[in-house]
Amino acid sequence: MTEIHVRPATPADHDAIGALSVAAYRGDGQTREDHPYEPTLRDVAARAAAAEVLVAVDEVTGAVLGSVTFALPGSPLAELATDGEAEFRMLAVSPQAQGRGVGEGLARACLDRAGELGCRSVVICVRDFAADARRLYARMGFERAPELDWSPLPGVTLLGLRYPLG
Repeated sequence: MTEIHVRPATPADHDAIGALSVAAYRGDGQTREDHPYEPTLRDVAARAAAAEVLVAVDEVTGAVLGSVTFALPGSPLAELATDGEAEFRMLAVSPQAQGRGVGEGLARACLDRAGELGCRSVVICVRDFAADARRLYARMGFERAPELDWSPLPGVTLLGLRYPLG
């Protein structure tokens, strides 16, 4: 199995991150061509200007395998986090790299970053039908937080999860 390295994204990574984000979201049924969320997924430069974008790369080939956006309260990208919390969003793994631990590596990097910053918890949301993601987060220790559930668009239900730190 190839080693995966998670690091801060650079502008050179942005195009690959945007493309794989759209491919991942389409692949699991979250978006489709002309979906209103796809421009946000593609615009990695805007994400990086408002929050931290992390990228998972194959240590041998340097290929971009996945990415995640890490945000603190007050960031335009923070949807759930309040004081003392961090959140991550737009976790996406290239369809060709799924099943290799990329998603878990990115999530753990966010938990580590939140711990470094002294946060008490990390909050996230997942689509109600995203069974694989929900299993991963449950295995990692995330707890359901129904008070964080919300809907950004008609027909889209997001379930809140919280990971307590320390």
